[in-house]
Amino acid sequence: MRAESDIKCANANNRASAVWTMVLGFAADPLMRWSWPDARQYVQSMPQFINACGGRAFEHGTAYITRGIRAAALWLPPGVQQDEAALDEIMAQSLSPRITEDMAHLRRGMAEHHPPEPHWYLPLIATDPNWAGEGLGTLLMQYALQQCDEEGITAYLESSNPEHIPFYQRHGFKVIGEIQHGSSPPLTPMLRKAASSKGWPSALGQPESRAAAAADARSHNPALL
Repeated sequence: MRAESDIKCANANNRASAVWTMVLGFAADPLMRWSWPDARQYVQSMPQFINACGGRAFEHGTAYITRGIRAAALWLPPGVQQDEAALDEIMAQSLSPRITEDMAHLRRGMAEHHPPEPHWYLPLIATDPNWAGEGLGTLLMQYALQQCDEEGITAYLESSNPEHIPFYQRHGFKVIGEIQHGSSPPLTPMLRKAASSKGWPSALGQPESRAAAAADARSHNPALL
């Protein structure tokens, strides 16, 4: 496994590259492609969505990237919210009318599942598919979750791809529900108590095979909207 020195905070100079890495990583995500099934519409809308959903991580120094910007994770610190107004605009301008009601239900479900206590929120994490299976998602998760454990603060996400749930579970997340409406794919809210909390052991430092690490390589939208 690579050293944590391979992780750094994204800045204004490499923000666009980090966003495009995520666009690539989510290109086959069930929820993202339900939202924008047309390839051209996806490429046009996804960068805007990423910036509205997790862009404030860049402002707070919690947008983490691996060497070569092959993978990226956008974490929102406690008290920092997504740009809901920007998300509203993106949805209104880009979604097909046939799914707007379903999307509204998903967004309400997400709001209902967010923990009431201060928490770190992971709206987006993805790896460039060209570097799949290299354990980069694992490296990003361990880096951020170590801070959560040091602070004794809960971490929360929503997985937009059922195939990635085991990956999050290996890092200590537990499924706390399911959000789905109409034609939408399921969105799975997951919660991880800090490692010091009894009954919620940390997955940090546990050995992981290359095959297991491959589950990190694709992407997850932990948030939708």
